[in-house]
Amino acid sequence: MPHHQRADARRNYARILAVAEREVAAHGADASLERIARVAGVGSATVRRHFPGRAALLEAVFHERIEALCARAAASVDAVDARAALLDWLDGFTEYAASARGMAEALAQDRLVEPERVSACSVQLEQAVEPLLRRAAESGAVARDVTAADLLTLVTGIALATERHADPAAEGRRLLELTVRGISPVR
Repeated sequence: MPHHQRADARRNYARILAVAEREVAAHGADASLERIARVAGVGSATVRRHFPGRAALLEAVFHERIEALCARAAASVDAVDARAALLDWLDGFTEYAASARGMAEALAQDRLVEPERVSACSVQLEQAVEPLLRRAAESGAVARDVTAADLLTLVTGIALATERHADPAAEGRRLLELTVRGISPVR
């Protein structure tokens, strides 16, 4: 949100975002924009002025956690064990994507419904994991043809498959472990 906005516009933005976070957590990526506006006490035009589309709103909702995942990847890029660093990051991403209702759906919509339009969240995550993946591939821990996009698609699929599970994060981690045995078996 630009800092040059009027104080009331900044308050509206913050209120809309807070309501959107709750609504997405409760209803997923298809949370009603009209309900978000109503609960935030603003008109739907105000919501659209701050967030020109659903994708922009979802990117804002998930922004902080995406930043934390990117920072986690950057902090691990020089780890001695490249495989462990990559798997640790994937585990953290899987846990969050499985437990943050709406995130996996938002990422999946980008890749499946509109593959030519990839969200800023997807781009950030791919760029963050790329160095970890490259180091793991160079060490022989991961097949060289595995891409960052493949890993995001994999985790997104796991998160979508587990979202209605009693403990989505635990089930997501379990499925990731099963998958890792296939893409990067311990030697």
